[in-house]
This record gives sequence, C-alpha cells and structure tokens, in this order.
Amino acid sequence: MDGQSADSGGDRFRAGDVLELECAFTETTVTGTTPFHVSVRWPWSEVDPQAEGICWNGDYGLPTPESYEYDQEIFRTEPAETALKPGDTCRVGIPPTVVHVHAVHHFDPPLVTGMLPRPASYVEVLPQGETHNPEFEDQGYTIDPAGHEPIRARLLFRPYAFLEPGDEVTDQEGRAWRFDAAWDWHPFDGVRPGVPAWPLILLSRKGEPSPEEAPEAAAVARATAVGSHAEELRRWTELTLARPSAL
Repeated sequence: MDGQSADSGGDRFRAGDVLELECAFTETTVTGTTPFHVSVRWPWSEVDPQAEGICWNGDYGLPTPESYEYDQEIFRTEPAETALKPGDTCRVGIPPTVVHVHAVHHFDPPLVTGMLPRPASYVEVLPQGETHNPEFEDQGYTIDPAGHEPIRARLLFRPYAFLEPGDEVTDQEGRAWRFDAAWDWHPFDGVRPGVPAWPLILLSRKGEPSPEEAPEAAAVARATAVGSHAEELRRWTELTLARPSAL
C-alpha cells in the first residue's frame, strides 16, 4: 500500500477501521478465461524463487460475476471480466471501494506465499453491507499493507479513535472497564456486560497509570464530554452498512 514504512504496515490499522480503498488501474495481459474466472498477469508482485513447495506462475485469477467469489474480490478489470479473452490487453485495479477492517494478522517470520514481497501482516477487510459470520470459512479479502500493489487506503472513520487497545477507564456511573476493541468492552466488576456510559476517565494506558493532567487522559475526557457509545456505533453502521460481529 502507498505510504507504508519499512515495517509490516499492519500497525497502521486496527479492527473496526472504515477505509476507502483505491488502486490505480494498470495495464496487463489476459492469460486465460473460464466461465467463473479470468486470469491476468499480475503487474506488481514477483515470483519468490526461494519458496519451497510453492510455485506461483505470475498469474492472478479474478472471479467473474458468475462466481460466488465475485462480491468478495476488490480488484476489477477494464474492460469487465466477461468481455475478456486470452491474449487481450486490459487494466486491473480497484475502483473507490468502502470496506471495514475485521482483523489484522501478523506473521513472524513473514508468510511464504510464492510471491514477493513475503507478507509480514495481512489486513482482513469486509465490503459494505457485510457482517462477519464466524461460521463462514472464507469471507472478506486480505491485503498485504506493505505489498507492491499501489493500494491507497484512506481512513474514513475509526471508532473510539481516542482509545488504544488495553486502555482502562471508568465511566459516568463509576464502573471500571477495559477497552480491547471498538465493540469489545469488559467490565471489571463482572456484574453485567454492556458498554460504558460517557464521559470516560482514562485510568491507565500500556499498563501505566494516566493521571487526569496527562495529555492522553485529557484527550479522552474531551472526546467523551459529549456523545455516546451509541453515537460511535451509529456513525460506523452508516458507513459500513453492517453490524459489528461482537454484537
């Protein structure tokens, strides 16, 4: 993705992020077609000659509208997949597409896929209108945020952007909570599940106490002086047209 540092790139994203993805359409060649897939020479990644047991031939299969995978694929061709035949020249890229991050996966050592670069992280995204279903084995799309594809990812909304995973807070009612993700809250009293009532007071970050005068504590106080968990959820659902899988 564009704008990545030399690391895995995955630290830029977290579960719940709403992104707009786009990749400039790049010319390539059609190498094969079936009723369900169009294979093109992938114009960005390179073959990994050291990948034992995996031999990638440089082609990438894109589903046609006849395939059940079509709605999960974010790359498209111009002309459309159904208009292509072997030997044709086409362009492949991502039109502006809104997705939300379901999970970020890290690999140490980097994952061997047969392609270079070897991904050190994957960002798993779901398209607008789709809620994660744990019963589905294959859902969504994975992106290497440090890959060679020139994908631009614009952050549209990050729920609870003023908190970091692991933060501990107290709410308006004096209950203490641990924040693990936007829709993943854990009350310390164990009395009942739910969500904290704003405003929030930051107690600790990264295991260290956060006094009220600390900049991070002041930022949380300002951000939650108005609004509510329900408002964060409303903004998120309006952009994703989905429900958080934790709810």
